[in-house]
Amino acid sequence: MTLGIILVINPKNTSSKIAVYKDSKMCFLKTIKYTDEQLAACGSIPGQVEMRKSAILQELKENDINVNKLQIVVARGGLVKPVKSGVYEVNDRMREDLLNGVMGMHATNLGGIIASDIAALTNARAIIADPVVVDELADVARISGHPLFERKSVFHALNQKVVARKYAKSISRKYEELNLLVAHAGGGGISVGAHKLGKVVDVNQAFDGDGPFSMERTGTLPTGDLIRLCFSGKYTEAEIMEMVTAKGGLYAYLGTTNLNTIENRIAAGDEKASFILSAMAYQLAKEIGAMCTVLEGKPDAIILSGDLFHHNEFTKNLTGKVEKISAIAIYPDEDDVDALAMNAIGVIKGEIEVLEYV
Repeated sequence: MTLGIILVINPKNTSSKIAVYKDSKMCFLKTIKYTDEQLAACGSIPGQVEMRKSAILQELKENDINVNKLQIVVARGGLVKPVKSGVYEVNDRMREDLLNGVMGMHATNLGGIIASDIAALTNARAIIADPVVVDELADVARISGHPLFERKSVFHALNQKVVARKYAKSISRKYEELNLLVAHAGGGGISVGAHKLGKVVDVNQAFDGDGPFSMERTGTLPTGDLIRLCFSGKYTEAEIMEMVTAKGGLYAYLGTTNLNTIENRIAAGDEKASFILSAMAYQLAKEIGAMCTVLEGKPDAIILSGDLFHHNEFTKNLTGKVEKISAIAIYPDEDDVDALAMNAIGVIKGEIEVLEYV
């Protein structure tokens, strides 16, 4: 079966990562970076649509990629309303929710909008797959400890679902037959999901920093101290949110999120760098242990995905703490682009149903 041309769009805070797949093989990959001045001139995240779309179209033109031959434009899903796992057509209702930030405003909201705009130039379909707001939580997992607060499902759904299915296929089982613990640790936050027979019934809310600390997120903080800091008068709400979600974790402790730099510092005898990296592995191991109880202590496997697991010291430290729980499978190269492309290929082959966003 000959597959058409797929365009993948993954917008990030200061860049857009795009890829082109032909006959299921990647033939083009590019990260388009934007300056602070360019982003500031747009005024807001929704205001960046035209700038980012023009840059993507220009990049495709310069590399002789004809948009008229696109079959599917697939984008990373942003903060739409909570949905069940799956692939969704970008319709007018989704565009409106992404532009208005119905669940919050983030650069990923631009993905579906830009995909829709580019698809409109030709006969291509615009889709998103497993957005970060996939919600399959068990009712008991929503309880926070106070009725004014409810735990929400915002996590690396796309990556977690792809590696869980990939692992199931590798052992000739169905994803829906297994109980799996999946930890995704990439450049942003860390999420640990309890996958019970094909549904993520519990997961830490990684978007706001819940769970273990990561490259740039603080993770769960001491509640009393955080409240007192909020009312100290020293910081604005925006500054504290930035502290928790973008300038915490390794960045706050070590001044960098570059793991190669940190490992070089450790090799040169930097004891603080070594201690903080081991503390991050410690917290992730604790989160995995906690989620193990959701599966009654009997996960079929622990799956680790994301860039962090390219780093031997961190991976060794973590696996040493959890290897007695279950078998461990590691997928360090699984990223958003590949995951999105796999979903688009499944749609073209008729293996994945395209759902309606309502």
